[in-house]
Amino acid sequence: MTTDPELATFAGGCFWCTEAAFEEVPGVQSVTAGYAGGDVPDPSYEEVSTGETGHAECVQIEYDPDTVSYVDLLGVFFRVHDPTQLNRQGPDVGTQYRSAIFAHDMTQRETAAEFIEILLAEDAYDEEIVTEIEDLDTFYPAEPYHQDYYEENPEDRYCTLYVEPKVKKVQAAFSEE
Repeated sequence: MTTDPELATFAGGCFWCTEAAFEEVPGVQSVTAGYAGGDVPDPSYEEVSTGETGHAECVQIEYDPDTVSYVDLLGVFFRVHDPTQLNRQGPDVGTQYRSAIFAHDMTQRETAAEFIEILLAEDAYDEEIVTEIEDLDTFYPAEPYHQDYYEENPEDRYCTLYVEPKVKKVQAAFSEE
C-alpha cells in the first residue's frame, strides 16, 4: 500500500525560482505557485506585488513521503534561497518575497523549528536566519501564466539569471546521491 501524498508550502522569494527548483526533486509530484500569509481573500498577482496584502509568493508542493521527506524538502528550501535576507531575494524586494515556511500542522511547525535550530547550531550562515514559520491558513494558486513559468519561458532573462542557477544547484545535489 502506498502512502497518500502530503503537502508542504514554502516562500523563498520569487515563486518562479522555487517552483522550478522543487520540480527537480525526486518524489515531488507537483508544485503550484501561489500566495499565502496575507489577509486579502483570493489576491491577484498585481495586488500581492504591491506588498500591501500581507501575502508572500510561495509554492505548494505535493510530494510522496515514501520517496522524499519533509526534512529533505526543508534542505532544498534552505539550499535554493538565502534565509538571511529580510523581505528580499536577489533583485526582488518586499514582504511578498520574504522567507517563510507555512506549516500545515504542528508536526511540520516543530520539524521546521528544529531544522532551523540545527542550522543555527552548525553556524550554517554568517548572518541571522530570518525565515518565519507561520501556520498555513489558506493557499491561493497564482494565475495560470505563473505556473511552470521556467519550463514555459526558459529563455526569459529573469529565468536565465535567477531561476536556472537554482535548478542546476538542485540537480547537482540529487545527482550526488
